[in-house]
Amino acid sequence: MWTHRAWQARLLAHPLPAEERLRHYAGWCDAVEGNTTFYATPARETVASWARQTDPDFRFVVKLPKVVTHDRRLTDVTEPMRAFLDAIEPLGPRAHALWVQLPGSFAPTDVPTLARFLRRLPAAHRSAVEVRHPGFFTDTRAARSLEAVLAEVGAEWVPFDTTAFFASPPTSDAERDAWTKKPRTPLRTAALTDRPIVRYLGRDDPARTVDGWRRWLDVVAGWLREGRSPTVFIHTPDNADAPTLARRFHDEVRDRVPELEPLPRPIPVEPTTLF
Repeated sequence: MWTHRAWQARLLAHPLPAEERLRHYAGWCDAVEGNTTFYATPARETVASWARQTDPDFRFVVKLPKVVTHDRRLTDVTEPMRAFLDAIEPLGPRAHALWVQLPGSFAPTDVPTLARFLRRLPAAHRSAVEVRHPGFFTDTRAARSLEAVLAEVGAEWVPFDTTAFFASPPTSDAERDAWTKKPRTPLRTAALTDRPIVRYLGRDDPARTVDGWRRWLDVVAGWLREGRSPTVFIHTPDNADAPTLARRFHDEVRDRVPELEPLPRPIPVEPTTLF
């Protein structure tokens, strides 16, 4: 979502041609959730443009199309998956993980279907699975079954931490909208692989967002000390300050792990002048 309206002319230069927008976002953060791929598989030429705008170590966590995960529920998806994998091929090493976000109705009884699907994915791609059915969080046997399937193929379990968001009632239109749409899942902080991925949802109030991520600072710092390479996405209901908050989170992790590389320097919104 590197074209978010709230960032234009404030965090990112505006107007920008389409072939420059991601490059400016990449000055703020070194990873992005490929959420638009959920709604439609992009043209290969479009993805090639994304690759041209980013360094080889930039991370795309690209969400599988809705037709694969929600409409067909991972069954009879050979053709849409072939088209999707061909489309994202130009990303090369930037394709950090295939994000398999499953609907809330995808239950522990569906794990064998997930297992069959993951085994068929090309070994060149890592997978990261996000489940939302309560059973995966409340039933120990269901959680262990899912973990075993993921471990077999080296896939990660993506936690979507909404606990800070749901800690108190919404206070803005954006929060009220998110209140009806976001999953209420228990906190999970375990990593299964060397490349864990975390999705965190705070509040529109930056102070409350920062307060809610405190637990993650120690978790992420611990992963780094263990030699893991985590990717953390910081969200708020309106996402107006998400890039600045993401950089603040990164800085606070660096306070604990000084050897962590800094994020890139943002491209100035306005051209620099002598006077």
